[in-house]
Amino acid sequence: MMDEGTELSVTIAQIVQRLKGAHLHSQLEKQARECLHRPEIKLESLKEDVRNFLRVSGWERKLQNAVYRELHILPPPGHPAAPPEHTKEPLAYMRKAQASWEKRILKSLNSMCTELGVPLARKRPIPEQKELTNKWNEMGTDEPDLSKFRPVYAPKDFLEVLISLKNPNHDCREGLTARSHWGLIQISLNVRDIPQMREAYPELSLTCCQLGIDDHAHIPPDLFESEHIRIGNKVVSEQDSAAAQQYSRQGCPTGLRAQLWALILNATNEPEDIMHYEQLKAAVIHHDLLVDNLIYKDVKLTASNDDYYFVFEDFLYQVLLCFSRDTAVLEHFSYNSATPPKSYIQGKTGTEEFAVVYPPNGVIPFHGFSMYVAPLCFLYNEPSKLYSVFREMYVRYFFRLHSISSSPSGIVSLCLQFERLLQSHLPQLFYHLQKIGAQPLRIAFKWMVRAFSGYLSTDQLLLLWDRVLGYDSLEIVAVLAAAVFAFRAENLMEVTSLASAEAVLADLSTLKVIPLLQIFLFA
Repeated sequence: MMDEGTELSVTIAQIVQRLKGAHLHSQLEKQARECLHRPEIKLESLKEDVRNFLRVSGWERKLQNAVYRELHILPPPGHPAAPPEHTKEPLAYMRKAQASWEKRILKSLNSMCTELGVPLARKRPIPEQKELTNKWNEMGTDEPDLSKFRPVYAPKDFLEVLISLKNPNHDCREGLTARSHWGLIQISLNVRDIPQMREAYPELSLTCCQLGIDDHAHIPPDLFESEHIRIGNKVVSEQDSAAAQQYSRQGCPTGLRAQLWALILNATNEPEDIMHYEQLKAAVIHHDLLVDNLIYKDVKLTASNDDYYFVFEDFLYQVLLCFSRDTAVLEHFSYNSATPPKSYIQGKTGTEEFAVVYPPNGVIPFHGFSMYVAPLCFLYNEPSKLYSVFREMYVRYFFRLHSISSSPSGIVSLCLQFERLLQSHLPQLFYHLQKIGAQPLRIAFKWMVRAFSGYLSTDQLLLLWDRVLGYDSLEIVAVLAAAVFAFRAENLMEVTSLASAEAVLADLSTLKVIPLLQIFLFA
């Protein structure tokens, strides 16, 4: 391992390198040049005066926010001698499992392409381009025939892959308690127990005020809510990403949430962001991709049937179709255990120089993918802004929910954490459910893989995602899944089959997230 000083200098060098090519860098240079003509800039104190100007005019804060974003996204620097794949995923058996899963997905996509005789991509004829341009804001009215298309995979297929994971260096017979074999996940990763969680999430303790509890109608607003909103307004006016992240740990007020999330994610809506979105829109209009049908199908199967989200159908098509064309998303594969899938230009199969990433963003949508976007439609009504926030949420968090990795926020760790929390907190319930063939993870997996989107009421889901952003971790999703089982434990102890256990947990729309988390962790 590197010592702290070396690690810091490597991180600084990485961030400087990444920001040098960014638009912000050229803007800072331009501002610094232009300020030289100002009377308060003196030659004898040039460096200090320019710095002072950038600080006063808000550019220093923009730079701080950009650095803060990089610190959250970049993986910690590894050993200089470590190969690049170690940055993506340090455990070899995880890398192997992910590569094998990717082959399966690609095979499924290619076989659908062959069966249906549909090309992976085609240029749209001019009349079709015009029609799509005119219908851009009402794509939901267009009903292409999707009956032959099927999702490439569903969460339950992915769960089977996770259940089959084995660490070849670990002998399961030795040194493991009987409890380890109760669950479906049979590998060992370092996940936090409840005392460690209490240390990690002090703002969720029973003594801390929370939005989601202390803003209830019968509680006078001057006890907490009014002051919390006042501080929130100050955080927004200061435009400080780090302060916004700390603030959201106690929940974001409804009127400020959109601004605070964009600030935490450093997701901007500057002219260049709007132009980037328009370029992606043009790419959608010019070319039709096979994955477009998968997106249409997914929205129809999920969001369009949801009481909360069906009104956003057009927004979802716009954002997801543009997302599939965005090559900027490829950058996150440097720290994602997954590798973008490749296909060959027609007639050039097997020739490496004719291999292209497909879809262009490297992400094949699966059943439920559109539910990552749907809740954000409540916060942003401008497509370009909605798009930049979703893309940032994806490259920070959501990609971890459908790739195999040892990351503490990865889906494998979340599954293991859920099972461990339930086993230590409610061993009788876990044993009962396991005995009747209703493994808790089979029920909870679909909630976790979507970060509860489509299962909780929207106001509660947004309170949960406030904490995901505030703590920069998806760990809280596993805690909530365990807390839901704890809340319904009495009914679950009466069930005698998987179907009846699923019936007890079928409707989560009345649950209150923050009281459940607090009671599970701190009561």
